[in-house]
Amino acid sequence: MDVLFRSVAHIYGAKTLAVILTGMGQDGFKSCEELVAAGARVIVQDEATSVVWGMPGFVARAGLAEKILPLDQIGPEILRRVAGQAMQVHAT
Repeated sequence: MDVLFRSVAHIYGAKTLAVILTGMGQDGFKSCEELVAAGARVIVQDEATSVVWGMPGFVARAGLAEKILPLDQIGPEILRRVAGQAMQVHAT
């Protein structure tokens, strides 16, 4: 995950929305630092709906997550943001 996120941070920077879901360990943590430094936004799954709150927990505790959401709210949040981006593109 770190290689993928670092590449995305380098190429897309602030245009990025990263989502960290349940998982063991701290995969993606360091590269989320790079993403946020590049202006990206990060959403993580909350502890209550995670099987293991390792990966999202590391990111959340480091203050890198813009939002911490239950699993059932992550999809709608992504759709809301994509729809908002599309509206901004059409308005310009």
